[in-house]
Amino acid sequence: MSASAVVNRAELLELLDELKNEMGGAFSQADRVLRERDDLVDEGRREAERIVADARNEHDRLVSDTELFRGAQRRADEVLAQAEVEADSLRKETDEYVDGKLANFEITLERTLEAVHRGRERLAGRSALDSLTEDEVDKIKLPEHLEG
Repeated sequence: MSASAVVNRAELLELLDELKNEMGGAFSQADRVLRERDDLVDEGRREAERIVADARNEHDRLVSDTELFRGAQRRADEVLAQAEVEADSLRKETDEYVDGKLANFEITLERTLEAVHRGRERLAGRSALDSLTEDEVDKIKLPEHLEG
């Protein structure tokens, strides 16, 4: 016995190509999800800033009259509160969306890792069989569906 193992090169290269393809897709999907999240957050921020700017403009327009100013102040406070609620809602929706995409990405990575483990187990199994003598191989009882 030696520390070396004979590996089917074509099979190993195929497994490595499969891993490379799955990882590339998974990383590009993660990048896309993060870009989408950033775009959604930026859009929400711009909308909130627009709402706040609209509220300030409305406030400035109504400052001249005290009664109108009080009404405008109340409305500006409502608009600001509404903008904060909308921004929080957008942030939560974005976080849920990104979490879902990352969960899918995690599943893809786990499946890829399982494929790697299966490949390594197959290689290790072959290595163990290579070290058996003919007598030991003859003594191995195969499952019924594999006997022929």
